[in-house]
This record gives sequence, structure tokens and C-alpha cells, in this order.
Amino acid sequence: MILARRTLDPKSSPLEALAVQISRSRQAKGMTQIELGKRVGYSNVYISNVERAKQAPSLKFVERVDAALDAGGALTGLWWSWKNGALLPGFSEYLRREREAIAARLFDTDMVSGILQHPDYSAAYEAGIVRRGEATREQADGRLGLLAQRQLMLDRGTTVHAVLDEGALRRPIGGREIMATQLSHLESLGERPNVIIQVAPYRLAENRPLSHPVTLLTLPNRALVGYTETLQRGYLEQDIETVARWVDRYDRLQVDALSQPDSLAMIREARKELDHA
Repeated sequence: MILARRTLDPKSSPLEALAVQISRSRQAKGMTQIELGKRVGYSNVYISNVERAKQAPSLKFVERVDAALDAGGALTGLWWSWKNGALLPGFSEYLRREREAIAARLFDTDMVSGILQHPDYSAAYEAGIVRRGEATREQADGRLGLLAQRQLMLDRGTTVHAVLDEGALRRPIGGREIMATQLSHLESLGERPNVIIQVAPYRLAENRPLSHPVTLLTLPNRALVGYTETLQRGYLEQDIETVARWVDRYDRLQVDALSQPDSLAMIREARKELDHA
């Protein structure tokens, strides 16, 4: 009797998300398990077991596969997600889409979007989570490592349009010195041709079109997907009508927000205030 192979669900666990992504990345490169095994020095049996989530992969294996498949650190990040439980449920599914995206539109309310964070700012934020006992040091380090890999999208030329609520500039994550460094980092990023940064000022008040952080990704086929989070989990939204409504609100937000020059001027003034505080 031949038993049907169970279909893995990337939403069910970080390990299954990693297994599915390794399989998808390998197939996208047109490689068989045998061919991949020869490249990374592991047997096709080992790879098969990993891709079926029957065997947990080692970090060395995942790093080699990451390099062999040009995954840009995405697989390694998922490994840390599984190993340390470092990420919200649902976020690993988003990561795959983020890696594919040719453009990203971001909106954040009370802190700078992860892609735009300076390492000192990210480390200070994670340190706070560890101090509160909400994560271990290993989990925080895993998230920081993954964030560093995600930020490579800026160097790949991915178009990033970020709208930050003014509150993200005024909340001094890590204290005055680290926050000033973060604001200076935003100024530098704003000079890149593939990065647009706008600020939604406080004066928009109740007229601000979005009330929750949202990410909109444009995929190579021009399809759009959205992502948002609650305290419990992340949600990748692929329903066309729902994403279209999010896009409409984001477009309105772009219009209501300060222009890029005025936004960078506000960022510069916020930094100067910190420098002289």
C-alpha cells in the first residue's frame, strides 16, 4: 500500500515554512535534489528528508543551500525563526514574498520600518524586548541577523517607498544618541535613487488614512500583496479586492504626507533637536 505524501503547510510551523521554501527555491533554480546535494556536500536523501520536514536541517546545511540557490540569506533567516521561535506566526510566509518583490511600500506608526533601521536602533529595540522577558537573547540575535539580510534589498535596487508617522521620529528608541544616529541614517537613505521617505505629520490627526502599520509588495508579475500584524501573528493578504482597498488608502496617505524634501527637512530638524538636547 502506497501512502499519499502529506502536503506541507508553511503557515503551520517555522520548520515546515523552511522546508517548503528550500524546496521552492531549489525548483526555481531548476535543480534536482541530487544536483543540489552535490553542490552543498549532502546526500539527496538528507535533502529529501529536510524538504518533507522529516528531519531538522543543520545551520551549516542551510547556509550552504542559501548560497547555492542565491537566496540572499532568506533561508538562513527562516532557520533562525525555527530554531529560536524568533518570528511571529505568518511572518515566514511574508518573507518569501518580500524576497521576490521588486517594490515595497511601507507605513509605520510609532517606530522606523525595519528595512530602514540603523543596526544600533534595531539592537536597542530588541534589547528592550529581552529586558522585559518577552524574548531570549538568542531569539533577539536571530531577528537581528534576519533583519540585516532583509535590508540587502536596498542594495539590490528594490524600490522602497516608506511613509513614517511623525511619532516614529519622536520616539527615542535607545536614547538620544542612538535616535540621532537613526535619523541621520534616514537622511542618508533618502538620498538613494531607489528610496523615497515621507513623513505623515501629527496634524493629519484623525484624517490619516491608515491607522495600522501596512506593507504592500509588488511582485515580478506586477501582482500586489499586503502584510500587517497583530500582537499574536502576521497576516499576508492576497485577496485582490482587499489589497486594492489598502492601496487606495496608501495612495491617499502619500498625497497627504509631507513631500520628500519637506520630510527630510523634518527628519533633519528632529535630529538637530536631539543633538542639542
